[in-house]
This record gives sequence, C-alpha cells and structure tokens, in this order.
Amino acid sequence: MQIYVAGNVLRSGDGSMAHPFKTISEAADIAKAGDVVLVAPGVYREWVRPRFSGLYDNRIVYKSTIKGEAVITGSEEIRDWEAFENVWRVRIPNSFFGSYNPYTTEISGDWYQEEANPHHTGDLYLNGRSMHEVFDLSLCMHPVRDKRSWEPEMTEYVWFTAQEDNCTIIYANFGSKDPNTENVELSVRRACFFPTDMGINNITLSGFTIRNAATNWAPPTAKQEGMVGPGWAKGWIIEDCEIYESKCCGISLGKYYQSGNNNKWTTHFLKDGTQTQRECVCQAVNDGWDKETVGSHIIRRCDIHDCGQAGIVGHLGGAFAVIEDNHIHRINNKHDIEGAEIAGIKLHAAIDTQIKRNHIDHCTRGIWLDWEAQGTRVSQNFLHDNVPPVGTIIDSDLSLGEDIFIEVSHGPTLVDHNLLLSDIAARLSTQGIAFVHNLIAGSFTYVGQGTDNGTMRLASDRYTPYHVPHSTMIAGFMTILHGDARFYNNVFVQKAVRQDLMEYCVGKSIDTIDKNNFICGTLPYNNFPGPAEYFGKFNKNTTKSRAYRDQYYDHLPVYLGGNAYFNGARPCDHEIASHVDKDHKISLYIDENEGNYTLHTNLYEFLPRNFTMPVNSDFLGSAFEPEQRFENPDGSNIMLDVDYFGRKRGIHPVSGPFEECGTDRFNVQTPSSDSYKIEHQESERIEDKQVYDEEYVAEINANVMLTGCADAGIKFPFDGGLFIVSDMFVKGNEVWLYDATNEKLVELDCEYGIYHNIKKWSVGALQSIDVSFDPNTEGLVRTAGTLLCILNKSLAHDPEDTCNTIQEKVNLGIEPRGIKMRFTPKYLKFIRGKKFISLEDVIYRISKTSMDVVTDRVEHL
Repeated sequence: MQIYVAGNVLRSGDGSMAHPFKTISEAADIAKAGDVVLVAPGVYREWVRPRFSGLYDNRIVYKSTIKGEAVITGSEEIRDWEAFENVWRVRIPNSFFGSYNPYTTEISGDWYQEEANPHHTGDLYLNGRSMHEVFDLSLCMHPVRDKRSWEPEMTEYVWFTAQEDNCTIIYANFGSKDPNTENVELSVRRACFFPTDMGINNITLSGFTIRNAATNWAPPTAKQEGMVGPGWAKGWIIEDCEIYESKCCGISLGKYYQSGNNNKWTTHFLKDGTQTQRECVCQAVNDGWDKETVGSHIIRRCDIHDCGQAGIVGHLGGAFAVIEDNHIHRINNKHDIEGAEIAGIKLHAAIDTQIKRNHIDHCTRGIWLDWEAQGTRVSQNFLHDNVPPVGTIIDSDLSLGEDIFIEVSHGPTLVDHNLLLSDIAARLSTQGIAFVHNLIAGSFTYVGQGTDNGTMRLASDRYTPYHVPHSTMIAGFMTILHGDARFYNNVFVQKAVRQDLMEYCVGKSIDTIDKNNFICGTLPYNNFPGPAEYFGKFNKNTTKSRAYRDQYYDHLPVYLGGNAYFNGARPCDHEIASHVDKDHKISLYIDENEGNYTLHTNLYEFLPRNFTMPVNSDFLGSAFEPEQRFENPDGSNIMLDVDYFGRKRGIHPVSGPFEECGTDRFNVQTPSSDSYKIEHQESERIEDKQVYDEEYVAEINANVMLTGCADAGIKFPFDGGLFIVSDMFVKGNEVWLYDATNEKLVELDCEYGIYHNIKKWSVGALQSIDVSFDPNTEGLVRTAGTLLCILNKSLAHDPEDTCNTIQEKVNLGIEPRGIKMRFTPKYLKFIRGKKFISLEDVIYRISKTSMDVVTDRVEHL
C-alpha cells in the first residue's frame, strides 16, 4: 500500500493520494510491512517514531518524492524577538517545550569533557547555521572570537539562556541582522526520525533532508541518541539523505538503554569507564545481542555534515553494517563540545562492518574504530583535511585529528585502497591490522602507546573483548600487545610538516616517534620483531621457566612488503622489500570544483613496477588474538585484485590505490547533496552484478517510468539492429531503456557513460509519466537513447555535432526551469544553480503532467 503525506494540505486526510496525511507521524502510526510512505516537498516539524517493523523482503519505505525537498526538522521558527540593549531577546513559556526542555537540559555522559559551564542540548540557528552558546550575558553583548573553532568568525554569533518566572529566556547577538526578518529557528526536539521502541526492523528512509535536533552526548556506555537512527533494531537503510546540525550526533546505530549500566562511570564513580564498558558488552550478549536481531544496517549516499559530536555513531548496533558512498564533513568544527567520542564515523564493536567509498573531510577526526574492530574493512575511502586549519588554537591531544584512529582492537581490521591525505594518516593504538594498497601522506602516531587507561602510578592496561569469528559471541579478553600489523603495497609520500602542529606537540612533550610524530611511513615500527624473530622464541621451554613468560607480553610481529616511499617518507629498519626514492620530488595536491575533486601528482613518473606481490586473504593470514583470517563477512576470500576505480590489477600490482599509471590526474569525485553517485564507484558497481550468470535475474526498482515512447517514435540503431524504446525507467542518473518489440533491456548510467545489456529482469517503478503529453520529457528519453547509441558506436553521424545539436534543442525547453543540460559523447549531466542534479530530479521539475501510480512490473525471466 502507498501512503501519501503532504504538509501543505489544509486538513489531514486518510493517507490516500487524494486526501494525504498532513504529518509523517500519522503515516508512521499505521505503516506496516510492504507499505511505501511517499512524502511531498515541505517542512515537517515533528519527531517521527515508526511503530511497526517491515520484513527483510518486504520493507516499510519512507521516501521523499523529490530528493531533499521533504525536510524533517527538530526546530521551530522564532519570530517574536524584542530588542534588549545591543542584543535581542525572546521569552518562551516552559510549557511550550513539553517534557523536554533543551535549554534546561545539559549535555552529559561518559567521556564527555564537561567544561565549567556545560552546554545545553538546544541550539539557535541563524539562516541554517547554528550559533555559539555563551554562559554570561555580558559575553552575549560583547562576544569574543573563539579561535578554537575552525570558523572563528562564526563564533561572534552567540546566544545565552536563563530561567525566569517559569519561562526560558533566550538572548542572542545576531550582529547587524534582524532576527524578525531573517530565518531564525530554535531546536526543541531531541530527535527527528527515531523509534521509541526497540526492535523496529527493516525500515528504509530515502531522500529526506533532516536537521536541527537537540541531541545529547552519545557514549558507548549509554543509550546513544541520534537525530536519525534505528534505536536498537536490525536492517535499516538510510539513503540519499542530507543530515546536518545535530547538537551531538547525526545518525546513531546503537547502543540501547541498559538498566543499572547507563553512564555508570560518571553517575556512580566507583568503576572506571573501561570496566563499565566491558560490562556493557557482556550484558548486551546476555540480553540477546546477536546478528539475527541487531545491526546489518546500510547507510549510503548521504550528505552528513555540521554535527557537534559525530556524523555516524554506534556501539554494538553498528555491527554487520555497510556505510558506503557518503560525504561526511565539518564534524565538530565548532569545538564547543569536547570528549573522546568525536569523529566523522565513531564505532565501537564494528564487527564485520564495511566502510567503503566515503568522502570524509574537515572533521576533527575522520574514522574512529574503538574496541572490537573485528572483521572490519575500510576500503576505497577518500580522506583529507581532517586536521585543524592553520591558526586554530589546539587545546587537547585529541584535537590534532587524523584520518583513521584504530584503538584497542584485536582485529582483523583491513584498511585498503584508501587515500589518507591528512597530516596524520592513522593513530594506531591497536593490533591485528592490515594496510594494503593505500596512498598515505600523513604519519602513523601512538604506535605502541595509548592503550592504557591514563593512570599515574599503577598499571591500567585495557583488556578488550574479541569474538568468535563473524559473531557477537565473546571468545576472550586480552590487553593490546601492539604489532600484528601488515603493510603491503602502500605508497607513502611525506608532506611538509606544519610548524604549528609540531610546536604544539613539542610543548606537550608528545613529539616522540611513538606518540605524535609527523614522519610519514612505517618508521614507528622500528623496534617491532619480524615474524621469524617473534615466533622463533616459542618452544617447549617457554612454559617451564618464568624467564620466558615475558615473551607472551612482548610486541607482536610486523609484516611488510611492496611499499614505496617518497619525499623523505621512511620505512622501518627491517623493511627489506621496499622502494625508497631519495632522488625525485613528488607533488601531491587536490583541488575542488563544484564538488568534483581531482588529485594531481607526478608520482607515477617515478613509481616502480614489478616489485610487489598480489595480496589476498591467504597472503594476509590471521589476526593473532581472535585467530580469524582477514576475510569477507561470509568467510570467503578477499581478493585485492582490483584498484580504487575497480580496474583489474596485474600479476605484479602497482603499489598504491591506482593500477593505471598513464596520467598525472585522478578524478576522485564524491557525492554532493545533489548527486546520487560517486564516480570511482561506478565500474565496480556494474561489474559486481552477475551480468554474465545465466541464472541471475536483475531486480530493478526505479522511481519513475516514462511511458508512450513507442507512440512517440523513439528508436535508434543499437548492436547492429534497431532499438525501439517502449518505456524508460529512471532512478537518480541511471536509466533502463526497454524495447518490448525485441525483448531487450539496457541499463545506462548517464552521468558516467557506462551501460550493459540485461538478460533477465523484473523491473518496475513507483510512478509514471506519459511522454506523449510532455515534449521536454520526450526529449530526455531521446537524449538518453542517443548517448547509448554513441557509447555502442552505432551512430552514423559525428557524435560531437549530434550532442551539440541535441543539447541546444533540449536546453531551449528546460532552461526556463533553471536547469541546463550538458551532453557529450561520454556523459549526460544536468546543472541547477551551480550544482549537479540527477536526471530523476530534472523529470520531476520539468514535468507538466501529473504522475500515475505504477502497480505492474515488466518481467523477462
């Protein structure tokens, strides 16, 4: 059943197309397995709390009919501002907030570093950006620029709150702006899309903008709040959403509330946090935490930014998840809240979790894998600028930032085919890791350090759990011995060391090689044994003499090979099979143009060939403590035989993420808020489909179907014959052209010029448009068909001239809607304003006719 929601109706209806609900919450109260909730554009000021679960193969889907234009917000508009001296003031009765007043509720929780003046969970927003809270009215009247922030100029927009006569008073300094004419909002809800009950499974949330929630701190030892999330459940999909301006966390994947063990460290004070966290893990197992009931979520193609603590957070509930193709940026840039749970992605117990093809930049920390990163894979991610900008005041060691932090885990944790371009590439207070085919410009820090619990006199080693492979069952506990690390086929390029970062570390006496060094390469592993040295010490005498017992607590071995070092990057002393170039200067920089990122380098002029070996699961072996291979979640082999772009590698693969070496530029485009796709994903995505398997049936679920194409006479030469278009199905920038006469279906990605024939299919869509009533939409079908014809080399005319002619003709029809088409022999793209938008968005925006609901599927089995 389809349930319709439209916030602009005068009165709520019954959820039908003719009489839609006015709020999403009304739909959430009745939506059950198989239902699709279609939400029209508008602003929905509500906390949506789904009540019912979907099924694995029959989900409940919440979908914005136009990507990004259905907005769920935790804030309310505030218009009744009055001038008060040189600031503004508003008085709000406390009854307005109901049971939760974010302006009397302070941020709190384990590992939150509470200042003398703790912040409130609420926030004030000026034209879509959160302002800064101050704790004295005089500072509101006379704000002082705070250089801890990555945008210090924004810290002059401040607010202060007080209680008076059962009212919340907000004082705010908007500079020269008038809040009664600007867009000013106040967060009032602690979540936007988050169930109240546990076990609400198999929900899809697609295409929404979600913002402005008054969330609390989300540590691993408490119920983890988020603006969006499943709570404690299984099988959610959060896709194509823009999620921003959560006070603390954008998306939370767990943990649940544990009676008697919620923030136990900072409420009971008797046990250290590391012990209460161990108890949380054990209690969760006893409570039924397993793969059948919790986790296995997918977060994909989301734009997550401007959150105070984390873009994505999760303890226990993030296990078995896939986090892919997201852009995560500007996390904790205000630096007004501090603590040990801050990152673009912060996960505990990321068992078998896959983090791939994400773009993570300008975060205090990129990815933080803390405890039980077992079976975790971090692959094909683009990380850069996860470091304070020059001139920022650094006030703690954790504020230095890095691309990846792996902490007190036993592995196996695989990090492959990533671009790690920040000043610190990885903080490695851990073991059981493998870095393979990465391009690394920053240093490795805290190798051999950072695994105790910060005591002054007594030992405080952290014993963390490891699990039965691919399971939540606990196999044992052990402290971190360090090592058990593999570095194969990476490229290390030393970047210039920033003087301000070095001066901070020198001033704190943490500039040693085993703490915050800035030397790129494996040098910090100098004093670690190789495998022959380490395992050669163990024999039957080990158990007979106390003198030999120390061997069980020594550093574990390090495995190295096929790494290349440039610009002064340094290998560890016992790395033999490496290439060290001391003769050439490597340039390495990225530039950005309208969301398109290009990596420029001369590296491939000097990178040698034929000195590496292919790497796979058998080659990597097993992580020491859990005795688990570096393998896929299903136990199958990982074959690292394709590069960052999905290109096949040779028998002597090229070091680093890129196999092809004939260029000095690599387009590493990642998704903007107006794009569904990531360029470096595309060839792999299509090759991954079993297109050559006779038994494989493509299950295609498009969003819109363009009918009447045959009546319009749309046909073109293709594969030596004539392709007669019956219908075209569209989702994002992907189209499926259907020829009913010849029983053909071809998938085409317009943006990246990739296509293939599908042999067996079942294809359907949510809505349909008859192109015979809309010449502009008909023109888009003809354009897509022409692109396919060009790619297939079936066009008799000059492709460039054909593209120019069609582009000029189509743009005459769509430019009045503010949209411009770019058509070349390689791709078909659309621009609105200065941003790329998808073909699907274009169809919604230019269509002059209403859409019909599609109930049938076209099948060829």
